[in-house]
Amino acid sequence: MTPEALNSYWWIPLAAYFVGSVPFGYLIAQRAGRGDIRSAGSGNIGATNVARVAGIGAGALTLLLDAGKGTLAVWAAARLTGDSVTWMVVAALGVMLGHIFPIWLGGRGGRGVSTGAGAFLLISWQAVLAAMVVWIVVVVVSRYVSLASIMAAASLPFLTYYLYAPGHTPFLAPSRIVSIGTALGSVMIILKHRPNVARLMAGTENRVTFRKSGSAH
Repeated sequence: MTPEALNSYWWIPLAAYFVGSVPFGYLIAQRAGRGDIRSAGSGNIGATNVARVAGIGAGALTLLLDAGKGTLAVWAAARLTGDSVTWMVVAALGVMLGHIFPIWLGGRGGRGVSTGAGAFLLISWQAVLAAMVVWIVVVVVSRYVSLASIMAAASLPFLTYYLYAPGHTPFLAPSRIVSIGTALGSVMIILKHRPNVARLMAGTENRVTFRKSGSAH
């Protein structure tokens, strides 16, 4: 990154942070009359807890908006910098930080899964789609959304390494900044899941229930 680029685009991570800090889950839950989502369910403002507390529709809307702000931040960085992957990665990490530690909620934000997926979708859509497959498989097998999110996040750096530039020489990273960025994003998500890890180990983590028509659980 040249000094000229730093002087011109230093504000990109700050702008991305503020985009990420818009707490859609919190606002949607309030709009649905559920009050402060941080005081209900798992206390998280992400789509899973919003769906649990305010309904599937509210959760789906939260998911789309959280992913959308990640995509928006990276898209804007790409357009402003001539598709500089360095600034795209910086924007991705900035928008994730904003979602995880929103200034408006005293730093009590989401886990960063949806926003991170939306952000890195424009950097390596192949890796994100592969990580989504990992997520789906783990949810179906274990019925733990948190475990699926951790496994998908952990897989993303490796998937990006091999899929960001298909055909590159093995063990020669296609882009150091992309490899470092996805690793940092993965670490942020996994660290935010520490309470979930504790509940998984204690056997008290909530499971997803796959309902069959005509049956009650």
